[in-house]
Amino acid sequence: MSLFRVTTDKLEPVPRTTFAAESLLERKDLQRLLRQDISPIGDDLMVIAEEYGNWEDSNRRIDLLCLSKGAGLVVVEIKRTEDGGHMELQAIRYAAMVSSMTLEQVIKAHADTTGSDIEVARSEVLDFLQLDSEEDAELTGEVRIVLVSADFSTELTTAVLWLNKRELDITCIRIRPYKMGNEVLIDATQIIPLPEATDYEVKVRAQEKEKRKAEGLRQEVFRKFWAQLIERSKAKTKLLANRTTTDAHWFSAGIGRSGFTLTAALVKTQGQIECYIRHPTGEEKSKAAFQALLAKREDIEKSFGGPLDWQELPGRQGCRICKELPGGWKSPESEWPAMQDRIIDSLILLEAALKKPILELKL
Repeated sequence: MSLFRVTTDKLEPVPRTTFAAESLLERKDLQRLLRQDISPIGDDLMVIAEEYGNWEDSNRRIDLLCLSKGAGLVVVEIKRTEDGGHMELQAIRYAAMVSSMTLEQVIKAHADTTGSDIEVARSEVLDFLQLDSEEDAELTGEVRIVLVSADFSTELTTAVLWLNKRELDITCIRIRPYKMGNEVLIDATQIIPLPEATDYEVKVRAQEKEKRKAEGLRQEVFRKFWAQLIERSKAKTKLLANRTTTDAHWFSAGIGRSGFTLTAALVKTQGQIECYIRHPTGEEKSKAAFQALLAKREDIEKSFGGPLDWQELPGRQGCRICKELPGGWKSPESEWPAMQDRIIDSLILLEAALKKPILELKL
């Protein structure tokens, strides 16, 4: 892939450079920047710990240990080399080491990394998972691997493709530096699995896994409900066009700006749609964004077509603007179409009401 600058007469190529040439280091620069904002790697991740290595008889450390919205751990390994070295083997060891971690250990690791009180760390983790208490929280036990490098050798990509076929979940993201004047630009591109093939690979892995292991009733309900909702949405909006089904109780979509997520969620007896605000730089910017939108409440609710529940969530990193809807995951399947239509229609209205104000925010 190449980058080009648009000029009056032509497309002018932006020259490639290297991290070494720009004196950008793995830990001091790339790792530090991704810790501050992990969104180039994934918009569903929270950084739990940096240089994590809380195990006996080993001095090995994970570059970034993350938590996914689906309550799974994610090992992120970063290299600035042009071939990725042997990072896949290293990451597999790390994934095995953290696979038995408990939620309490995750919270402690986050507290140790951030230097915060354990209860503050607990609140931040539960807030990210959008849960009110630990009673509702449980790690899935599955560990994803994300490899980040300037490029990857054929040996490494071949190994990753083979491992993914055997139900490991490894993503390769290539980060290439470009030089434009005095600025260094980074192109972050997912090369494995290819974005256009992700849905297919997920379905194949799901089918193979279902042959060997029956899923719990609730997970089956969620997966089926969201799959039907995605299909029903296609006739109404492109908002969910690139989304795949999930067995989590929530389902999200972007609104065009990092730190702002549209989410639909189901509990036993009710549903909810919301815009969740969690700015990458922390609580101060999240609260500032919430207050700026709250100042436009009248116009936003008029555009939405009704009142919204504005929750600043004091003491938490994020805020939410939400609307409760009738019907939860315990509702009979015969009621699903009406529930799905309510969710889709409400998400469309919420995006229309909030997108312009959000994009215009000066933070």
